[in-house]
Amino acid sequence: MLGFNHAFRGLLQMFRSERNFKIHILIFAFVAALGIYFNISFSDWTSILLVSGLVLSLEVINSAIEKVCDLYSTEKSEKIKNIKDISAGAVLIAALFAVVIGMMVFFPYFE
Repeated sequence: MLGFNHAFRGLLQMFRSERNFKIHILIFAFVAALGIYFNISFSDWTSILLVSGLVLSLEVINSAIEKVCDLYSTEKSEKIKNIKDISAGAVLIAALFAVVIGMMVFFPYFE
């Protein structure tokens, strides 16, 4: 049970300190509201929840990697910059695929 406590504190810390995490949460809330409004199918909900969970999880991992890099060195470093950029790139890939899946789910409702 203590592990859950640490995990929830970590998520609260993410929400308090990471702007991009808040943005992803707001986008997910908007998409979920659209899903409720259009009464999307179970399989569409599955797709939306999977890609949303992936984006949010990768954002958490990205933030953790950035914090570890900052602990390692506060000086400007091309290697650390590359690590942070690659980590952020993983979030971008997931977010772009989430947009594509969102379009596939919701476009039929706007025709």
